[in-house]
Amino acid sequence: MDRRQAIASLGSFAVAGMAALGHGTAMAAPRRKGFLWGAASAAYQVEGNNTNTDLWLLEGLPGTPFAERSADACDHYHRFDDDIALLARLGLNSYRFSIEWARVEPEEGLFSPAMLAHYGRMLDSCRRHGVTPVVTLHHFSSPRWFAAKGGFENADAPALFTRYARTVVEALGDRIGWLCTINEANLSFAPNPAVRETAARATGVATFSTFLFSNVARSKPIVRQCRAAARDAIKQLRPDLPVGYTLAMDDFQDAPGTQARAARWRSGMYDVWLKAAQADDFLGVQTYTRTVIGDRGPITLPAETLRTQVGQEYYPEALGGAVRYAAAIAGVPIIVTENGVATEDDALRVRYIDGAIGSLRAAMREGVDVRGYIHWSLLDNFEWLFGYGPKFGLVAVDRATQTRTIKPSARHLGKWARSHPVLRQD
Repeated sequence: MDRRQAIASLGSFAVAGMAALGHGTAMAAPRRKGFLWGAASAAYQVEGNNTNTDLWLLEGLPGTPFAERSADACDHYHRFDDDIALLARLGLNSYRFSIEWARVEPEEGLFSPAMLAHYGRMLDSCRRHGVTPVVTLHHFSSPRWFAAKGGFENADAPALFTRYARTVVEALGDRIGWLCTINEANLSFAPNPAVRETAARATGVATFSTFLFSNVARSKPIVRQCRAAARDAIKQLRPDLPVGYTLAMDDFQDAPGTQARAARWRSGMYDVWLKAAQADDFLGVQTYTRTVIGDRGPITLPAETLRTQVGQEYYPEALGGAVRYAAAIAGVPIIVTENGVATEDDALRVRYIDGAIGSLRAAMREGVDVRGYIHWSLLDNFEWLFGYGPKFGLVAVDRATQTRTIKPSARHLGKWARSHPVLRQD
């Protein structure tokens, strides 16, 4: 089971959305003043003790699909300043992190000035260390109250999500560099009736939603409505703030002897989402591997295929193909908001970084407007259903002591950043 299949099989978390504010015209992204070289995290995976989220509840239910509890995670909630300073010392100039909605709005309509101030301190830390903050408003986890209302299946989701987005931007927008509304909005999640039923019993709320993002074949237009309406509200407040969202994208390739199958699969999976990004300032592309398409669909790879800890094919060159396609359809600047590999062998991660960046430069040579490369992830963190087993991090984290240990791959990416302040095609 690969990383995305594992998340999909959860069929749990609930996302958010927004009410119609009209479809505004986004401003162009700012002119390039340099290249974003960074690393990423997500609040639920690193902060620890996000007890007010739907996922915290689901982790502890009987029959939960989670391998283990997130607990303290990486204690990034308290250690963020040291972690951001470490990132800067490596030579990276951007940090993508998410704001936990369940902290900011723990009860419906009740916003926490203390939690907004906390995330303000994170933004201040970024600026103090010379790091551009790339902020995500929703990275898979939601407040329990929102999930109990049906999450993104609720007709009120767009209004609820937009209210949250507006509150964050009113308080913090002047300190945010780039803003992603929803992370990987296009992922497909299969409902898990057993977990849903158990959650309903545990909460006494029959409508407690499992996370039901859907792919284009079962598309929930409300998800696209949510991020578009939130974007428009944000642009009303801060026209100068670049706003986009991120998509999970494999590089689709034809199997030997097969022609044009991959193109049809790729179009069916991604085009509706890429076209939705055309009014945004940028698009975040998140690529880890490729999907090989035969006459009957995705093929089973040979047994000798090198795979990562989450079952994906080790194929760093997938990034260039995904970025080319995304740019061709969306027509907006691209930021690679996630790209990485789950492995204990850090030498493989170094090779992966070189292969991925090499393929990215090739795409740029063809004219693709790429504004940054942000590696997943900064820390070895909580990888959803897999727990703490898969190691995506540039920095190791001791589970008992929370001690950080920089890996060679982190220094290697830092060398890329230091030697290529503007990533050129040549």
